[in-house]
This record gives sequence, structure tokens and C-alpha cells, in this order.
Amino acid sequence: MKNQIYPCLWFDGQAQAAAKFYCAIFKDSKITADNQMVVTFELNGKRFMGLNGGPQFKFNEAVSFVIDCETQEEIDYYWQKLTADGGSEGQCGWLKDKFGVSWQVVPTILPKLLSDPAKAQNVLQAYMKMKKFDIEALQNA
Repeated sequence: MKNQIYPCLWFDGQAQAAAKFYCAIFKDSKITADNQMVVTFELNGKRFMGLNGGPQFKFNEAVSFVIDCETQEEIDYYWQKLTADGGSEGQCGWLKDKFGVSWQVVPTILPKLLSDPAKAQNVLQAYMKMKKFDIEALQNA
């Protein structure tokens, strides 16, 4: 028997709303159980739990979820959806959604670009100035 490991996200009375928000953004997603205290859901086949725990704890950047993106269209899609209705943009591909959860929307090509000794410094300087990643600008740096 394998023990599953999955995150439990503490919300201030908004666990169900958050689960519905995330399931509308990510393909292959669904709410699997829901009661007034806890909602379990899957995003891209990965299990999450949302807890209506109250106002005692807030999300911060110490924990974030990374979304690997192959294309600029994917980056644009997740960026727009996750910052909608009160989310906020951060630097270097980071953002917070309207519930305060931190996300990193990252192009899959970034590690390759940073490992090229001829381009790494220019790529680093370019992406440090970006909020949402621009793949073409990184490739041209």
C-alpha cells in the first residue's frame, strides 16, 4: 500500500469556491468530495484538499505551485486565468491568485537557456526584469 502525499490548503471559508476556480482552469480536473469543512479535488490528476479553517493563517510565497509551460499560449492562458478577479502579478513568473495562493508559471525551455554559457547571463538579466515570462524575449536575450 502506498501512502499518498498531497497538499491541504487552508482557506478562510472559501475552499469550495477555490476548488471550483481551480477546476475551471486546469484540464483533467474535478471535485471528488465536498462538505462544509473540507473539499477534495484533483488538478491535472493531482489530489488537493481545501480546508475551511478560518482566518488564522494566510498563504505566502514560502509555498507555491509550479506550472511548466511549453508555449507562450500556455503561459498567457494560466497567467490570465490565475490573476483574474483580484489576483496579482509578481516578478520572474510568480503570481498570486485571488485566494492568495502563489504560483510560478514557467517556460520549460528556461533551464536549457540558463545552461548555455554563452546566453545564461543575458537570459538571467532578461527574466529578472519580467513579470510574466516572454519565451521569445528569453530566446533572443
